[in-house]
Amino acid sequence: MKIPNSASFAPCAESLLSDGFCLLPQVLAAVECRDFIAQYDTEQIYRSTIDMARYNFGRGQYRYFDTPLPEHIAHLRTRFYELLVEPARVWAQRVKVDDNYPATFKAFEASQKRRKQTKPTPLILRYTSGDYNCLHQDISGEHYFPYQMIFFLSQAGRDFEGGELVLTQQRPRMQTIPHVIKPDRGDCVIIASKYHPCAGKRGSYRTTFRHGVGKITDGERYSLGIIFHNYADPAASE
Repeated sequence: MKIPNSASFAPCAESLLSDGFCLLPQVLAAVECRDFIAQYDTEQIYRSTIDMARYNFGRGQYRYFDTPLPEHIAHLRTRFYELLVEPARVWAQRVKVDDNYPATFKAFEASQKRRKQTKPTPLILRYTSGDYNCLHQDISGEHYFPYQMIFFLSQAGRDFEGGELVLTQQRPRMQTIPHVIKPDRGDCVIIASKYHPCAGKRGSYRTTFRHGVGKITDGERYSLGIIFHNYADPAASE
């Protein structure tokens, strides 16, 4: 893993605050990508498996990791949270959210637990020919982190064709802006989880971000999602 330090991450943080997304090249090595893919069928490390067609989410399959999270997943979540917490605080000021995100992921996770958001959200996704992912947001519960990460484990043009990452930015009373991204294997794209603030004449206004995956025309595509907030657990309130 090639996790940037605060100084080298600064341009990405600026892009997040100006555009709502950024790309970090070659965070994962090829061997690490292959290891993630090889673990896909290891049943005991997952809490649930979702058939996307069953819920009209698209076509394909994804699996949520169970707790305790695998060490490398937990490490990515903890280290990148530390890099993203300052942009998250600026984001909160601009969208007028009363949430001063704590400095460490451990403290953030503790605040999630107090809100009964305890279901872990890191996941791995598999698409084969004809599969796609509808535009969506990964939000469940009132308390969420404003950014999330997508790691690309397969090589476009060799392992699969099609399957572009699609982001949409819906602006109030204006047409939606589409963003189409074609990362390489090992790259990480960080995106706005729900809202992105844009500068207006009377201060910042909210634009709504959604993300999805274009149709796979051939081959097999894997990706890893790191979401910092957990999902609400209805059982925890009983």
